Amino acid sequence: MSEQTKSPTHYRLLTTLRAIGPYLRESQSSEGSYLFDCLSVCVNDKKSPEQREFWGWWLELEKNGEAFEARYRSGLYDVTGEWQDKALPKKAIQDVTRTQEVFHQKLLETLEKEFEIPLAIHKESVEFV
Repeated sequence: MSEQTKSPTHYRLLTTLRAIGPYLRESQSSEGSYLFDCLSVCVNDKKSPEQREFWGWWLELEKNGEAFEARYRSGLYDVTGEWQDKALPKKAIQDVTRTQEVFHQKLLETLEKEFEIPLAIHKESVEFV
């Protein structure tokens, strides 16, 4: 790691990951383990906001030695605020994939540029839908 690269403390990582976008679930993250999600497509926008469900993805980012592993999942964010691992309907696949790919590229570039940390896809990760 170069002398100019910041050391990746938990708080520096949180600050940097928070800047990527509105995806970080900081209250559900801990040192070495970070949770992200994206509500990509509203299931029914005619419902009141507190009753809406969304198709999207979530990511468990785990430190593994000197690298991070990304475990992506996709499914339904239900009315109770929980993710359900469900198959996406065809009409939601394109938007969910697009948001996931854009985020992944930002995450990859940020970890490399700011901390020189490699990012690998976990073997149990769902492929980009």
